[in-house]
Amino acid sequence: MSQRVIPHSRPSLGEAEAEAVAQVVQSGQLAQGDRVAAFERAVATLTGQDQGVAVSSGTAALSLALRALGVGPGDEVVLPSYVCAALWHAVRATGAQAVLVDSDLLTYNLAPDAVSRAITSRTKAVIVPHLFGLPVDVAELKTTGIPVIEDCAQTLGTSIGGRPVGGSGDLTVCSFYATKLLTTGEGGMVLGGMEALIARIRALRQYDEQEKLEPTFNYKMTELQAAIGLCQVARLEAFLARRRAIAARYAEAIRLAGVAPPTVPSGREHVYYRFVVRLRTPVAPVLKRAAALGIACRRPVHRPLHRYLGLSGFPESDAAWEHTLSIPIYPALADEEVDRIVAALPALLAG
Repeated sequence: MSQRVIPHSRPSLGEAEAEAVAQVVQSGQLAQGDRVAAFERAVATLTGQDQGVAVSSGTAALSLALRALGVGPGDEVVLPSYVCAALWHAVRATGAQAVLVDSDLLTYNLAPDAVSRAITSRTKAVIVPHLFGLPVDVAELKTTGIPVIEDCAQTLGTSIGGRPVGGSGDLTVCSFYATKLLTTGEGGMVLGGMEALIARIRALRQYDEQEKLEPTFNYKMTELQAAIGLCQVARLEAFLARRRAIAARYAEAIRLAGVAPPTVPSGREHVYYRFVVRLRTPVAPVLKRAAALGIACRRPVHRPLHRYLGLSGFPESDAAWEHTLSIPIYPALADEEVDRIVAALPALLAG
C-alpha cells in the first residue's frame, strides 16, 4: 500500500480553537465585537505598531492600505514580480498602475536598488513583502521618502535589528489565511501608527453608518475568526519554534545532496514559512519525483507577475521560478512525516 501523501501545507488547529469558536456561538455575538478588538491589539503588539484594523482578508488589507494612502488612477505602486498575485489585484483595484521590480536571488525579497530605479514622480507607495519567513531591511527602502507598506503575511513574529517585523512601515498588512503562520481561516489586518490613516481604514472597512456616502465594501472580520486568531497568537511562539526545528533537520539533510540551505543574512531571523531551496537543475522534474514519493512539494510562487503580463527583464525572478523548490514545513507535520521527508531529500535533490 502506498504511503499517505504529505500535503504541502495545512493549518495547525486544536481543542483551544474549537472551544473558542463554541464560546462565540453560545454568546450569540457573531459579528465584529470585543474579540475582534482584542485580536487587533494582540497583532499590533506582535508587529510593534500602535493600532490594527482587522478585515476579511489579506487582499482586503492591501486594498484598504492603498486607499488610505490616497492611491488611485494615474498613480504607480512599486512591488516585486516574484510574489503572489494578491498584491497586483489590490493595486489594480484602486485604478493605479503596478510597477514590477526584480528580486534578490539570495533572499527572494525585492532588491532595494531595483526599487530606487523604479521610482518616478507618479510613485505613491512601495509594497514590501517579507517572503518565505525572511524579513527585508525596510530602513533602506524608507530613505526614498515614498510611503512603505510592509506585507507580513509570511513573516509575522520575527524581528530584524531588534525591532519586530511590521513595525517600520508607514502601514503594515497581514494575512491570516488557513495556512499562514497564524490563521483565522480567512482574514487580514492593516496596522499603523498614524491616527489619520487608521481612522480612514476603519471608516472604509464598515460601509454603513458613515458621515458621508462613498464607494466601499463590507470588509469586517467576524468574532468567530478573531476567536481562532487569539488562540493562534497564544501559540505562535511554539509554532515558530517547531518550524525552526524542522528547518534545522532539512538543512542537514539537503547538505548531503550538495544543496545549500536558505540564506539568512547576518542580523536577521528566519521563521521558515516556506523552506525553499535553489536547485542547479529545473524544478519541474523534482516536483514529479516528490509527487511519486508522496511528498507535495511546490514552486513557492505559482508564477511571477511579469510572466502573466508577458513582460521581460526580470532575470532573478525567472531564475527563482525555474529553480526554486518549496518543501513542506509547518507545525502540524507529525514527527514521522518529517522523518519521511528527511529520508527522501538526498535522493529527491540529487543532481
